[in-house]
Amino acid sequence: MRLINQRPGVVLASFLAILPFAAVLIAYAIGSDIRLEANPNDKLLPAPATVFETAARLLTEPDRRSGDILFWLDTMASLQRLLLGVVISAAVATVFGVLIGLLPAVRNTLSGFVAVISMIPPLALLPILFIVFGLGELSKVVLIVVGILPFLIRDLSGRVLEIPREMIVKAETLGASTLVIATRVALPQLMPRLIQAIRLSLGPAWLFLIAAEAIAADQGLGYRIFLVRRYLAMDVILTYVIWITALAFVMDWALKTLSRKVFPWAEGGL
Repeated sequence: MRLINQRPGVVLASFLAILPFAAVLIAYAIGSDIRLEANPNDKLLPAPATVFETAARLLTEPDRRSGDILFWLDTMASLQRLLLGVVISAAVATVFGVLIGLLPAVRNTLSGFVAVISMIPPLALLPILFIVFGLGELSKVVLIVVGILPFLIRDLSGRVLEIPREMIVKAETLGASTLVIATRVALPQLMPRLIQAIRLSLGPAWLFLIAAEAIAADQGLGYRIFLVRRYLAMDVILTYVIWITALAFVMDWALKTLSRKVFPWAEGGL
């Protein structure tokens, strides 16, 4: 039997899924042990036990000055900024995706503009955003929107253009107006693609959020990482990096589960 046709069983599939994570953890533990054996005061690769102890302390011990657990305050601040930016981007992209995909005049006007805007590195605009919108919450949310909105618009408008012309012609034959076609034909076809596009944009959204928080913030996961870097507190940094990764994974899993439950007919490889 060819390898392309061999499918692992449940046990083997679970083992293969865990294998890369175990390999990384083992490699890190070996590297940490080698460095600490050569220099017990080494801070670059703290022992896994040290990282675990630091994580337990960050998650449970309140700050001496404020009495709050800063870890959870940072998490809430970052999630609020991220979710607000993603929701705004998704809403705007849905509207423009339908307009560009359905209306030739809008497509001729905006498709080229969106394509050019999508080529601008969002992080290069960060100083401009801070000047225009200030150093508060607005500039951080705007950076996320600027970073992922053009991609979402291009992806969603492309999905609308993929709708078979026969479906639109049948709707027109039944007397459907442009608005009805947009809401009853295009929009239902667009929603599964929207969820997939949001899943793909979560990585860049986190990147823009961390960058904005690192430069101008007094709270947030990115702010805390760049605050402790001057002390080479790798145990704290690794705790926050692992936590960000876990949050991103949970968000991706939730969106994938939502897509499977609501749009089972549209499930693909993602």
